[in-house]
Amino acid sequence: MLTVGRGQSQSCAGVTRRDFLRVGGLGLGGWGLSLSGLNARETGRGNRERSAILLLLVGGPSQLETFDPKPGAPAEIRGPFDSIATRCPGVRISEHLPRLAARLDRVAIVRSVHHDAAPIHETGYQLLQTGRLCRAGEEWPHLGSWVAKLQGIPRDLPPFLVLPGPISSTGVNIPHGQSAGWLGSAFDPFHLAADPAAADFDPQGVLDRARAFLDAAVEPHESSRESVLTRFPTSEADRIFSRAGRNAFDLGQEREAVRDAYGRTTFGQSCLLARRLVEAGVRLVTVNMFETVFNQVTWDCHGVSPFSTLDDYARDLLPTFDRAFAALLEDLERSGRLESTLVLAAGEFGRTPRINAAGGRDHWPGVWSVLLAGGGIQGGQVVGSSDAHAAAPADRPVTLPDLVASIDHSLGIDASQYVTRPDGQSHALVEDGKPIQELFV
Repeated sequence: MLTVGRGQSQSCAGVTRRDFLRVGGLGLGGWGLSLSGLNARETGRGNRERSAILLLLVGGPSQLETFDPKPGAPAEIRGPFDSIATRCPGVRISEHLPRLAARLDRVAIVRSVHHDAAPIHETGYQLLQTGRLCRAGEEWPHLGSWVAKLQGIPRDLPPFLVLPGPISSTGVNIPHGQSAGWLGSAFDPFHLAADPAAADFDPQGVLDRARAFLDAAVEPHESSRESVLTRFPTSEADRIFSRAGRNAFDLGQEREAVRDAYGRTTFGQSCLLARRLVEAGVRLVTVNMFETVFNQVTWDCHGVSPFSTLDDYARDLLPTFDRAFAALLEDLERSGRLESTLVLAAGEFGRTPRINAAGGRDHWPGVWSVLLAGGGIQGGQVVGSSDAHAAAPADRPVTLPDLVASIDHSLGIDASQYVTRPDGQSHALVEDGKPIQELFV
């Protein structure tokens, strides 16, 4: 285990963080690199080959029932679940996540994420996906839209997709942070708008819509088409890429055993589709585990209708997530793409440390946990910690802008670079956030 906080930190393999820093020469000064500087330090073609899959656990999972259990706390804090040991000695997680526990040496847990904005779903979504809160009705672009803007639009598939569809109603009628905002519709995500687990899922129809979407996105930039489109050599490699693009949405090409491994759920098959899309050249895929928090089982476990219960966690949510997340990691590792694909699983906030009168937990942005793997992330470590009741960060607080900056860093984008808004104002791409340096040793 590598626990970053007080005292010396150590990885599952027994190598201390001090050793990494001594050998790698990584210091705080290393995080001001420009985009070109970051790419130059990568081997081969560099971080431009990196992709990201963001698993958005809509509703806000409880930190206590997932990745930060407190087995020694009183029952009203601890909750109904036991914890289990993991591949990393000393790190325990929920008993309902056995597949994750067996693979935790490949995964980093950040246990000190927090924000101090209003405790509603929408503020968490905005901060998690853009690094900012929207202001006066103006939405800051999603980080996937920045990928498209700064690194080009591929020729075959949109660079940024949302599966299976955008988040809709979550209680307050303000943006969720899943659009291109003021960058303009050319850099909006493509929405699958279909259930990949459904028997009538039509991959050709989705591909046709994706190509029409891509044509419409490039059209406004026709005068500078080559600066908008990512340049690929007209060679056999280019033709192979085109073939991959044509086949990306066709889950029928997967073996039945692979589809089963992910689970025949909308979330499971969306994770499988996300893997196929990054293989075909898509730079960023967001998988919304749910599109609303009302009248269905989600992570929003208030304990009363129209919301979910902690029994739903044990019966449905945790097994579904555990199966799909583990299969995604195994698949990416087997194909050799885990190092080039960042996988992040996060909710928009945590849950109250004390169980409420209905037997559930309410909104709590005071602290929660997220998972990261691949894309240059060192697995088998815990960054930060929460206090004894999982109510606040106890050590190494991490903000949502820090997470956004870390995703940017994995993708080879300098989060500190300045960008200019339509009104002429310039801002850092991510303000008040820096890459979590401990993750990239």
